[in-house]
Amino acid sequence: MMLMFRRFRFTAALFMFLLPSVAAVAQQLPTGTVLPIMSGTTLDSAKSKPGDKFSGKLMQDVVLPSGERIRAGSKVEGEVIESSASGGHAGARVVVRFDRLVAGDKQTPIVASLRSLASMNEVFNAQLPVGTFDDFGTSTSDWMTVQVGGAAVYRGDGTVRSAMEVVGRATDYGAVTAKLVPAPKLGCRADAIEAEQALWVFSPWACGIYGFDGLKIAHHGTTPPIGEVELTAPSPFRVRAGSGWLLRVVASEPNKDTPRPK
Repeated sequence: MMLMFRRFRFTAALFMFLLPSVAAVAQQLPTGTVLPIMSGTTLDSAKSKPGDKFSGKLMQDVVLPSGERIRAGSKVEGEVIESSASGGHAGARVVVRFDRLVAGDKQTPIVASLRSLASMNEVFNAQLPVGTFDDFGTSTSDWMTVQVGGAAVYRGDGTVRSAMEVVGRATDYGAVTAKLVPAPKLGCRADAIEAEQALWVFSPWACGIYGFDGLKIAHHGTTPPIGEVELTAPSPFRVRAGSGWLLRVVASEPNKDTPRPK
């Protein structure tokens, strides 16, 4: 009897130990959580096929309203839903969906929209100091950089500015946080989270495409079909690995019965 009791206590203790991990995996990220990622996969309207896996890594720590921190380097994974290399009137298109956040040994299902997309060159330039070589200073904390979309980052005093107005905060190693600015005419809604968000190389008002000729976000994924992102261009296109994606978690699960916009 004593042995059975001890086994019961051990099993119960093990269950209580594992419960927080199970809950963490199943827990939904708050609506409006921004995930700035660098893609590790190239999208090619001529070569990508439905079912192809697509992923990127989180480029900055994301602090949730609960205080929990999603570490930089965590992966955001998804897949290609549709692709077409047609030119002319039909144009080329790729539809992708992000569906999972992998942080260490934890996996969390997500439904994410795309707020902004920046080319590899735009991402690279946003991390370089402006001005002449003599203006660079003796360390990165002396740098002033310009975000994708135009905000200035002054690493010396840790501010992000629009002209002289402080709109966010920065660190000397390049992490940027700010409140998002809605741009409804461009497809970027008001933010559901009032706190500052992790933006990496993006401005608070960055919305749409930067650094790609002719490419546009035909569907951000904020309206049905929820979570499906459609990119289109007049001719075949590539979005290379190393590009920057500013994702935003949306509230609803994707409705698979809703037809995709054409």
